[in-house]
Amino acid sequence: MYQRYDAVIVGAGGAGLMAALNLAGHGHVAVISKLYPIRSHTGAAQGGIGAALGNLEEDHWEWHMFDTVKGGDYLADQDAVEILCREAVETVYELEHWGLPFSRTPDGKIAQRPFGGHTREYGKAPVRRSCYAADRTGHMILQTLYQQGIKNQVHFYNEFHLLDLLIEQGRCAGVVALCLATGEIYTFHAKAVILATGGCGRIYRVTSNALALTGDGMAVALRRGIPLEDMEFFQFHPTGIYKLGILLSEAARGEGGILRNRDGERFMQRYAPTLLDLAPRDMVSRAIYREVQQGRGIDGKNYVHLDVRHLGSEVLDQKLPDITDFVRTYLGIDPLREPVPVQPTAHYAMGGLPTDLEGRVVIDEKNTPLPGLYAAGEVACVSVHGANRLGTNSLVDILVFGRRAGRHAGKYIEENDWVPLPPSPDGPAQDLVNQLLSGNGNERAAAIRDTLQDEMMDKAGVFREAKGLEAMQQKLRELRQRYRQVKVEDRGRKYNTELLEVIELGGMIEISEALVAGALARQESRGAHSREDFPKRDDPGWLKHSLAYQTPKGIELKFKPVTITKFEPKERKY
Repeated sequence: MYQRYDAVIVGAGGAGLMAALNLAGHGHVAVISKLYPIRSHTGAAQGGIGAALGNLEEDHWEWHMFDTVKGGDYLADQDAVEILCREAVETVYELEHWGLPFSRTPDGKIAQRPFGGHTREYGKAPVRRSCYAADRTGHMILQTLYQQGIKNQVHFYNEFHLLDLLIEQGRCAGVVALCLATGEIYTFHAKAVILATGGCGRIYRVTSNALALTGDGMAVALRRGIPLEDMEFFQFHPTGIYKLGILLSEAARGEGGILRNRDGERFMQRYAPTLLDLAPRDMVSRAIYREVQQGRGIDGKNYVHLDVRHLGSEVLDQKLPDITDFVRTYLGIDPLREPVPVQPTAHYAMGGLPTDLEGRVVIDEKNTPLPGLYAAGEVACVSVHGANRLGTNSLVDILVFGRRAGRHAGKYIEENDWVPLPPSPDGPAQDLVNQLLSGNGNERAAAIRDTLQDEMMDKAGVFREAKGLEAMQQKLRELRQRYRQVKVEDRGRKYNTELLEVIELGGMIEISEALVAGALARQESRGAHSREDFPKRDDPGWLKHSLAYQTPKGIELKFKPVTITKFEPKERKY
């Protein structure tokens, strides 16, 4: 099947929908989505979107910028961070004008609450910066943007799975996708493509990420010679439900929730005496691991307690209704009467496809754009998050840079003509599907995936060291060999979810290879990347971004400098 659009966006979460809205009116626009749009993972974001509105106390975008740079352990590109924090304010008001039902102050302004790592006066004390809609902020953003997309006549292709990226004459020419309902392969010819496919948290066993977050956009681009930037930085959120990984938003701590060890001690007093439980996520996750390592986990197990009992039913039911419901549903615990078992859960990829400030994908350490290809959201790395993302900044990122990518792509499709499709554009995708459906190996994808997730959790998680990372590299080589022997039991074409899971697994292995190679090479601890054998940050040696390329000989790494404008690197103290 052949379809032709001026612009194609892959992914219908916040970044993709925001890009689509800013492209509408510039040409014929299509959004390809693996899921029905309002099931996209943006809907899982609970706690809020950060913007220095100053509705409840004094705040400034410069303070937000400082917190973002410091929270990212000075690896973030500061020109991008300035854009993020400046444009956050107008973005929130734009959402409000589109009808997003924010929680309100008594005088009708958008309500705001504290969030981890967000401070006033460059680190002096917590500040109320997170704009929220109870604890369903992401869900409300998705609903609002999707409604606007329908209004602006964006064409949606739902339940289409990305298989390939088309590049011809040094420019992006479109994408190839599989229609889940029919099993047909579609070629989408486009002047511009925006990848907004989200993260890859499913490479880990315990994760807050939905089943769909398998890094499809990252993997497809990696195979086409595009590097992945800073993949060694993967954030673990400190408060996932024990064993399940389902997220309990930082909003719980923003409203006053307290982390306690087996002795009932508020242990964050020892790790971050100023911000306590609202320190950046990497620090809180490591603190929980240390408590468990030193025997202060609950009942000798690898979790601690999140205590919200003192907040009372009014706060829990009005400001944290989803969190309260999750705990009652999944744990059978009433958070009003019992503390909640939590452990760090794989949450967010700071790395991804390298982009410039306009969302254009760049292909080398000189920031050379690939014409016609854009990326925004978690699949991308414009490097506003550096080595560790602050809570609320993911929603700012998807909207600010989704909008910028959409606007630049709008100009691009008006100023540029079509590039021809490569010969047999769907050939590689057809070969992949036919090979998987006709294979007679003896391996099961589920068994390979289980091994991948368990080993990544153990060897490339919150703490890392050379021996474990080298063992992980060897394990990944073994998994690649096993993957070649995978058998797909379902040989049908329509709604073949087993086939899609096998395709996803191939990408997950490749992404893991890039992550582990970067983690092994980076001989320092910075943000979410914590090396037991190199416990200190090394600015002279490692204040630089990594670029991981897939080659026949394995992952090849190159590096590029960090952009520093206003804030020189300092020791992170909270």
